[in-house]
Amino acid sequence: MGFALDIERSVSGQPWRWRRSGTEPGLAPDALIDELLLARGVERADLARHRVPTIRDFLPDPSVFQDMDKGAKRLADALEAGESIAIFGDYDVDGATSAAVLVLLLRRLGADPMTYIPDRLMEGYGPSGKALVELKQRGASLAITVDCGAQAFEALDEAKTAGLDVIVVDHHQCASQLPVAFAMINPNRLDESELGASHGHLAAVGMAFLLGVALLRELRGRGRFVGDRLEPRIMDLLDLVALGTVADVARLKTLNRAFVTQGLKIMAGRQNIGLSALAEAARLVKPPSARDLGFALGPRINAGGRVGKSDLGVRLLTATDPEEARTIAAELDRLNEERRAIEMLVSEQATDQAQGQADAPVILVMSSGWHQGVIGIVAGRLKERFGRPAIVIAETEDGTGKGSGRSISGVDLGAAVLAAKDSGLLIAGGGHAMAAGLTLPAGGLEPLRAFLRERLATDIETARGGRALLLDALVAPGGVAATLCDALDAAGPYGAGWPAPRVAAGPVRLIKTGIVGEGHVRGLACGEDGKSFKWIAFRSAATELGQALLASPGDTKWWLAGTIKRDEWNGGNAAEMHLEDAARA
Repeated sequence: MGFALDIERSVSGQPWRWRRSGTEPGLAPDALIDELLLARGVERADLARHRVPTIRDFLPDPSVFQDMDKGAKRLADALEAGESIAIFGDYDVDGATSAAVLVLLLRRLGADPMTYIPDRLMEGYGPSGKALVELKQRGASLAITVDCGAQAFEALDEAKTAGLDVIVVDHHQCASQLPVAFAMINPNRLDESELGASHGHLAAVGMAFLLGVALLRELRGRGRFVGDRLEPRIMDLLDLVALGTVADVARLKTLNRAFVTQGLKIMAGRQNIGLSALAEAARLVKPPSARDLGFALGPRINAGGRVGKSDLGVRLLTATDPEEARTIAAELDRLNEERRAIEMLVSEQATDQAQGQADAPVILVMSSGWHQGVIGIVAGRLKERFGRPAIVIAETEDGTGKGSGRSISGVDLGAAVLAAKDSGLLIAGGGHAMAAGLTLPAGGLEPLRAFLRERLATDIETARGGRALLLDALVAPGGVAATLCDALDAAGPYGAGWPAPRVAAGPVRLIKTGIVGEGHVRGLACGEDGKSFKWIAFRSAATELGQALLASPGDTKWWLAGTIKRDEWNGGNAAEMHLEDAARA
């Protein structure tokens, strides 16, 4: 494939390429939308259902998943017999929303399930035998683990010995041997059906929703919903499914994209008391967007598990009292500010360590002073900065370490961590392609580094070798307007696996260029058509891109590349470019 606009090396040192074939300025909105969908892997014959993704068009029969029917029947039996049910969730957003979906659905079916969210620091990830036995002692005869359990061999053995049935609802990668559970519902089981495995990109909350669909179908078949016993509207819970899907950085294709599209509509109606309170705490006045889920609501729920009480998120999302919801939301907002301060300190120290690993295929850093609650976020920042997988490990008092990693597209970090565990290099570990968690034995850092270098170096070299700025469309300077934003937004929502459209505009001259805020570079771009638009390059003042823009003579002509956003300040049809790169025209 040739270079877009003949740009082989931009100011940022990368080539520009068309994501598909590139579109000419002035393309009609409907045609532009189709081009964006095609560029994201949609087949032309399948365009119709992708233009407005609905649950009806993308929801599979839940029975395609291994153990789904078995789990739904056991849960239906428990409801009909009045058994005590417990929901065991993870402490992140996916875990909290998964637990909340099942709690709210079971409440509407007349049950009052107990919940258990482990403390991140004291108990760690996933179910422990002690916690499951405790639930049994509290009266539970059935427990459902959500967003965890795929690797909980010992804990599930203890649960079985104690006489507790456990349904595991997870999406993390599985080993060839599965833990003993009444039902193991996970699209990433190695023995999953082809159709089931095609949904391996679902977050745990998506799988919890599918269990809910299967449960209602089972109860419907038993004649439960007759007379005044109405069937609950499970679609009302899609706001939670959307939040968990986006916050867990699940790929927004097919069913996930439908979940988020329809879930945002539910969320706009503010039916969930807790989400409404959280939106107020986050100072969101407009209906939330997918970006708001990932950057405003998700981090606040995560803050409870990271630096506060792990159950705050699920308590908020299942709250029935508006005043209690506002109190919890305010506490999560405060904890999020605390998390930011801790994260900034750890990030600075981790970046200093990583500077000496510029040539390593995997960034691997470790320190005894780091808070376990923020290492995943810091790993994500290192991945973005250095363009390669990164693992950040917080060393504990006994010399072991708790680690969290984030990967780049094309490199399966979860499988590598699982392989390291199977090779005896880790006490525990697992995850999925883009993220993983691990427990490192004392003195185990260098053996792990060598293992990951050997296993992943070729994949990382291949992934980084294909590095380029991918463009979707070319627009004239006068085309940077809110009407273009509307057309681009129609092919969303955007996120992981469904990247926001990136456009090129030019040739333009730069005027009124300067630094604003915390190192942002802003200016005005003037085209040969006499039209102009505003642009801003965030946190770029100290970068090669920012320096080039600031030093540009007024008569130099440029191609600018970035995303187009509405100019919320000026309103109307105004829009601006969020600049990512530039090249001389």
